[in-house]
Amino acid sequence: MSTTTLRIGTRGSPLALAQAHETEAKLKAAFPELGEDGATQIVVIKTTGDQILNQALSDIGGKGLFTKEIDDAMLAGDIDIAVHSMKDVPTFLPNGIHLPCMLERHDVRDAFISNKAPTIWELPQGAVVGTASLRRQALILNRRPDIKVVTFRGNVQTRLKKLEAGEVDATMLAIAGLKRMNMADVATAIISTEEFLPAPGQGAIGITCRVDDINANDYLLGLNHEQTFIRVTAERAFLTVLDGSCRTPIAAHAWYDGDTTLRFHGQVLRPDGTESFEASRSGVAAITAASAMGRDAGFELKGHIGPDFFNV
Repeated sequence: MSTTTLRIGTRGSPLALAQAHETEAKLKAAFPELGEDGATQIVVIKTTGDQILNQALSDIGGKGLFTKEIDDAMLAGDIDIAVHSMKDVPTFLPNGIHLPCMLERHDVRDAFISNKAPTIWELPQGAVVGTASLRRQALILNRRPDIKVVTFRGNVQTRLKKLEAGEVDATMLAIAGLKRMNMADVATAIISTEEFLPAPGQGAIGITCRVDDINANDYLLGLNHEQTFIRVTAERAFLTVLDGSCRTPIAAHAWYDGDTTLRFHGQVLRPDGTESFEASRSGVAAITAASAMGRDAGFELKGHIGPDFFNV
């Protein structure tokens, strides 16, 4: 039984708060003692990535910008668990923190949003697309080199306001995030994974805690969705081999084919979209095999690209 409040750390954006409340609701449903008044508390932590909005993530440090302050708060004992979008979590966590839990994954696809065209492929020549993702930038330029891609930072609501104001002709967001905020209707089109391979971990929520926090570990192990954990493990193994971060255009998707088979597809691109390499794997849907699949695909592609591949 819980005798103290379980403090849930999160960023303060509307999407981050929606994910924190989803996590809190699942904890309360799974563990009756957490349904009592005051048994849980959501603690908002402002991260560097939330404060610096006028530069591309690739220029100011990559993914860790959304997790460092939250990790620091956890190690200081100010929070017990932390809720993250898995695509924002670095592949190496600070000593003393681990990732024992992922919630059931939502839709992994990208959403296209525009009042100028029904699909990204029907945008007029020279159209301007705003995105904070080097992966999306590279995928767009790979197919439509005529399109101008500009850095587009800020939370979902901020980006939609910029789009409405005419700063860009279109933008792209993860449909999972829009669904979590009951905003899926703003999507003009949803892009298939065959057209746009998603970011590793896209659509999944991960929850971290201190390695030595027995209470938090017990709760999170009871909440973990195994199939999601296995899928994202393959994608993050691929990312790890390729030193993936927000500085590199890397895409990956692992999915179940039946109950016991896992399929994996990974891709790396030059930031300007001029070159792309892909690799696929298939194997047993288990943690060790998933990790091996992702790593093996990553090493295959690493053999095709030189050390300067991502420097364009």
